[in-house]
Amino acid sequence: MTEATLDRGQGLALWRQIAGSLEGEITAGQRQAGEQLPTEAMLSAQFQVNRHTVRRALEALSARGLVRVEQGRGTFVAEDVLDYPLGGRTRFSETIRRQNREPQGKILSLRDMAADSQVAEALGLRRGQRVLRVQRLGLADGRPVLVGTHHFPLPRFNRLAELLHADGSVTVALAACGVADYHRRVTRVTARMPTPEEAALLQQARTRPVLASEALDTDAAGEPVDFTLCCYAAGRVQIVVEGAG
Repeated sequence: MTEATLDRGQGLALWRQIAGSLEGEITAGQRQAGEQLPTEAMLSAQFQVNRHTVRRALEALSARGLVRVEQGRGTFVAEDVLDYPLGGRTRFSETIRRQNREPQGKILSLRDMAADSQVAEALGLRRGQRVLRVQRLGLADGRPVLVGTHHFPLPRFNRLAELLHADGSVTVALAACGVADYHRRVTRVTARMPTPEEAALLQQARTRPVLASEALDTDAAGEPVDFTLCCYAAGRVQIVVEGAG
């Protein structure tokens, strides 16, 4: 679309026309899922408008889920949303592989810390008891989809930090600590705005909400193993609640 095709002065805002043009290219398959759109400067030159007009058009497309804006990287055509089931046995890598995508987990930090009241209550500890706090980034096909902060009771999982450094898989590390399997006791999900750190890690705009969850996993004996605070990139993930029967 060139400057001559914009219908100027006829009552339809220029940003709406630009948004409509880009949407038409996306729905017609001229722009593929995951494809990066031209920069604001390039679109401004193409449509002969100021960058504020282009930005408003992109914001409208982002609000409708047609594109995603990544801080410091640009604007991309939105991919299919990833289903993330929450059931009695939730495993990140298994979930991603079932949808023909490649999972990856990056350990961001490992820290021995005193449990605050929220963590202590969830794990059945006294406030101030030691836990291992593990912050982890989950990716699918190289795209960040979640940031999880795990809390494991100490001294039971003293070896966990070393094991996670070696592999990065929580399931593998827990198995090496004698927890062959574990089950989700409870998950609570809400929506909120991301912190600046979360937005940067998830490569999304700070104005776009995330899905936040609190989850408790227990071993076969019902003992708490892991209390996790997690946030999901809402534009790339939808939570699926699995029934018992």
